[in-house]
Amino acid sequence: RIFCNFSSFHPLSTLETMRSSLPSTSGTFQPLRHRSGSMRDRLHGYTKRTLGAGGSINEAVALPAGESCAGWVAVHAIDFYNDVSTLWAVMATDPYLKSFRPGEGFPSGVEYRWSDGTTKETVSVSAPVYIEKVLHWIAEQINDETKFPDDDDEAEALRVFQTPQFAALCGQMFRRLFRAYGIIYSSFFGTLEALGMAPHLNTCFKHFMFFCTEFGLLPEREIEPLEVLVKPIRKQYYSAKQSLQSK
Repeated sequence: RIFCNFSSFHPLSTLETMRSSLPSTSGTFQPLRHRSGSMRDRLHGYTKRTLGAGGSINEAVALPAGESCAGWVAVHAIDFYNDVSTLWAVMATDPYLKSFRPGEGFPSGVEYRWSDGTTKETVSVSAPVYIEKVLHWIAEQINDETKFPDDDDEAEALRVFQTPQFAALCGQMFRRLFRAYGIIYSSFFGTLEALGMAPHLNTCFKHFMFFCTEFGLLPEREIEPLEVLVKPIRKQYYSAKQSLQSK
């Protein structure tokens, strides 16, 4: 049985400290940085300041006044990738991961098959392999400036961010990150709990789900396998949002 306490929120600084303590060779862990002075750095800093000043998660995920929604989603795609890769790096070298066979380790009743998008063919892999492929794939997309441009030229970056192609790419990133969380909760929660990492996992997932709920980024069919975890988070999101609106 998985017990998750989503009532409290660990500051993002805790996660960033954890990232900095990991060796650079930690498996798939490849933290993607926001260049100082860039649009991404500005938007990332807004989230840090909001939570650091005691703001709620609802306030932290809401689009800042005067900013582009597409740019806001883009910077969070990077931040949420960093969260998942940080968590996965903690256990990426565990020999236990090699014990899973193709089709094993997924949430009850589902199997996430892998497709790199170049063909319609999907491949049956184990849950740990699926997470590895997701992290590598997302890093490749973000590092490809034709798909995910750097914001040296903010106007050009925003032009790309606002295209239907970029919206579809980000949608796929968020769906795959959600699936990675589903795998972690289904097969590795006990391991992370034993390592004292469960609060960090819950913090990351709660932040991720608040953001996805705010912007409608996840289809309901994706959420169903984790409904038992998602339902209380959504309840907290809507309750907190209502409280903010009534102020």
